[in-house]
Amino acid sequence: MHKNITSFQNPLIKQIVLLQEKSRERRKTQLFVIEGLREISLAIKGGYLLKTVLFCSEIVSEEEIYILKETGDNETEFIEISSEVYEKLAYRSSTEGVLAIAYSKTLELADLQLATKNPLILVAEAPEKPGNIGAILRTADAANVDCVIIANPKTDMFNPNIIRSSVGCLFTNRIATGSTSEIISFLKETKINIYCAALQASVNYDTIDYKKPTAIVVGTEATGLSEEWLQNSTQNIIIPMQGEIDSMNVSVAAGILIFEAKRQRNFL
Repeated sequence: MHKNITSFQNPLIKQIVLLQEKSRERRKTQLFVIEGLREISLAIKGGYLLKTVLFCSEIVSEEEIYILKETGDNETEFIEISSEVYEKLAYRSSTEGVLAIAYSKTLELADLQLATKNPLILVAEAPEKPGNIGAILRTADAANVDCVIIANPKTDMFNPNIIRSSVGCLFTNRIATGSTSEIISFLKETKINIYCAALQASVNYDTIDYKKPTAIVVGTEATGLSEEWLQNSTQNIIIPMQGEIDSMNVSVAAGILIFEAKRQRNFL
């Protein structure tokens, strides 16, 4: 038998709501909430430890909960919740009736271990919208880049909107965060070429050789990259555009640039 929660006033339910809404609570407790079977499964695969799994037996099957128990950690507590409580906690009704509280990771640049001597890295400076970060992480997963680095993040990476918009790719990518200065120092120390997407002093993106150690750096749609990046760039690159505007969505731009690099590397 599992413990059963039917009240909105239960302290655990109140804590989950806080973790969903407050980055301060996530930082203080080093915990965050994952919603959905696919996302939870990807988190387990990515080495995240689950503290608690909450499930609604009216929605999720016993078999699916059994699989989570088998693939997860023995210390994880499984708690059944009523459909009313689940509906209060769930952002979307199509997440198969399961949520989890997981332990976060530090994601500090100092802890980053690159698995290859010829990496392809995607750097995004100060992305403002969680949805854009999620889309960037989906692109990075699709291209199987060696690392995603977020410079000067505006929100913590365990924001539920990032997890949701990344469809769990927060857990499939190797990710680090740091200041622009720290990241530039890291890239230079490891002899990685820096290619900045920028309007000034740029060459067309498809004229560059990305087969050597490469970091592709994208900025915000509103202001682009900071001067510090432009001053330290190996070469600025541009996607030639033929319409009226001079910028596109940051995740779209990242996708075009990263997949050109992957094409040159024969998708290896």
